[in-house]
Amino acid sequence: MKIVAQKLASHLNKALAPVYLVAGDEPLVVAEALDSIRARARRDGFSYRDLVVVERGFRWAELENEFDNLSLFATRRIMELRLLSPRPGDEGRRVIKALIDKPDPDRLLLIATTKLDSSVIKSIWVKSIDKSGVIVQAWPVDRKDLPQWIRQRAGRVQLNFSTSASELLADRIEGNLLAADQEIQKLALILGSGDVDEKLVLDAVASNSRFDVFRLTEAVLAGNVRRSIAVLDGLRAEGIEPVLVSWALSREVSLLSRLAVSVSQGASESQAFSKNRIWPPKRQPLVRSALRRYSLENLTTLLMQLTKVDDVIKGVRRGSPWDELTRLVVAMLDRGEGPSRPVS
Repeated sequence: MKIVAQKLASHLNKALAPVYLVAGDEPLVVAEALDSIRARARRDGFSYRDLVVVERGFRWAELENEFDNLSLFATRRIMELRLLSPRPGDEGRRVIKALIDKPDPDRLLLIATTKLDSSVIKSIWVKSIDKSGVIVQAWPVDRKDLPQWIRQRAGRVQLNFSTSASELLADRIEGNLLAADQEIQKLALILGSGDVDEKLVLDAVASNSRFDVFRLTEAVLAGNVRRSIAVLDGLRAEGIEPVLVSWALSREVSLLSRLAVSVSQGASESQAFSKNRIWPPKRQPLVRSALRRYSLENLTTLLMQLTKVDDVIKGVRRGSPWDELTRLVVAMLDRGEGPSRPVS
């Protein structure tokens, strides 16, 4: 049986399945799904948990033998497997299927991994779990639903986020629910309970070095060369991961590209901004000025350069990630040789 993580609580109110597979690329959703399953298992008397992290060179035969030995004891226990990849290899697939095919009422098999693609979903071991247990799919929250998710999450700790506050936080942490939850918990510690407006969110994130990357993107969008280079050097000195800087810059270039395409297809600037939900509203002049500096050709070139930066960060290409990021920032600050296109 397949269910989404949001339906897991309802499922766990019923009988506990013998095997669960929790899969997804959103760490917070995966972690909370695992916590819910463990809590339900403890209520059913599963008092022990054995955690096994499956890495390269893992010996599956030893795991199979350990399962067989555990069955000799009456203690109910959870055997939790963390698969760093949803492709455990031939032996891994065989062992997992064998464990599923010989269920033990005193053993709960709990498997966690990353997102399943179509080929993995069709594999025999996943189909076996689908038939005998439950596959919990931990989908990320769409950007359009993120403000509502933030308000609901904040409500759990007696915080009432305004619409503008939830939009601002969503814009700052898009794609990272764990970061959103951390900021909500921090505000809960500071305020205890009550209303949260845009200013409180800005004050909270200003003290977090993770958000310094947004100072960089704002300086780049403003075309401020001196500040952009200074902030970039500061991020490097503070030990910020290059991938975070690349992600933030990529977000802005992708946004500008979407806006430029919309305008080139006949949309007005206002229509393009409305479609792409530029939040908070006070960012709109900054984005508008940047949009007018770039041609669609400029933005396409920057997207290609971002691909190179990403390859260097991942080690696919040789080079220094920070050197490539510096080149990218310089390129973004360059208006390009062509004239700015008219914007309606």
